[in-house]
Amino acid sequence: MNAPIRRVLLTGAAGFVGFHVTEALLGEGVEVLGIDNLTPYYDPALKQARLDRLLPRNGFSFEPIDIADYDVLQAAFAAYKPDVIIHLAAQAGVRYSLENPRAYASSNLDGFLSILEACRHNPVSHLIYASSSSVYGANAKVPFSEHDGADHPVSLYAATKRANELMAHSYAHLYGIPVTGLRFFTVYGPWGRPDMAYFKFTKAILEGQPIDVYAEAEMSRDFTYVDDIREAIVRLASLPPASDPDFDRLAPDPATAAAPYRIYNIGNHTPVRLDRFIAVIEDACGRSAIKRHLPMQPGDVRATYADVSGLAARVGFRPDTSIEEGIARFVAWYRDFYKV
Repeated sequence: MNAPIRRVLLTGAAGFVGFHVTEALLGEGVEVLGIDNLTPYYDPALKQARLDRLLPRNGFSFEPIDIADYDVLQAAFAAYKPDVIIHLAAQAGVRYSLENPRAYASSNLDGFLSILEACRHNPVSHLIYASSSSVYGANAKVPFSEHDGADHPVSLYAATKRANELMAHSYAHLYGIPVTGLRFFTVYGPWGRPDMAYFKFTKAILEGQPIDVYAEAEMSRDFTYVDDIREAIVRLASLPPASDPDFDRLAPDPATAAAPYRIYNIGNHTPVRLDRFIAVIEDACGRSAIKRHLPMQPGDVRATYADVSGLAARVGFRPDTSIEEGIARFVAWYRDFYKV
């Protein structure tokens, strides 16, 4: 049942996906309290530029809060009284988790626990949080389905995201908090993250520098344009899950629960080989890449591929932006933003 949304507390508002979702909500007249600690994992100036676009908007307010600081977060919940929580703040990056594992424990585990506790003590109609396609880890069955198990992560980042899903279920079960987890599949687009491959490739190609290509012939990804991610989140925000009366405890379905808890894939359901993806970026840039071929890195998976039938059934929408269209928009934004 659709529940009208008046007020959203959104974490990671200065982040890539958070910025786009905030813009969409404001466009629909929803008030948004954005929270972000502007961590320097990548260029803080880009985060500030996103924030500078949001701050003049009617209905937007901002607090520089670290979600791991529970007392400060709790005070923000109590003062703002949000209807819906959209939790997108996290320490991202598979390879970075090999070098700085403790950053993931602080943000993704302690931070998420703070969110859950704040929802417990300040009841909300819906908590939506970002998980990741990386939770599928060593799974070889494709397309990846929420109805399959996801218990063999191959990076600490993936393990923290899977832990979030389990933590969310426990709070949905114990306290009746309606919780929806979203497994994002390789999000890209304007205002994106500089640590992502498409961003690095575009920068290097336009500068005539070599790009590092890992296992080019073996890798494929379900690249998902950020507008499609945004659309799915906004549609789901007003659809809190209910307990599944048909949940079978003898054969439990990982995608549903006796608690008000659901998980959805959000992907373009069209895996693209890495060599083709690079060719599309080359076309958009009007230049050829200088490739430096390297083997697959620890924590990487060979392919991602989303089954989005659950999402389509729930909200009547499935991502469909082609990589040609999405990359062209990204490169145009990149040239404009960086004055290339």
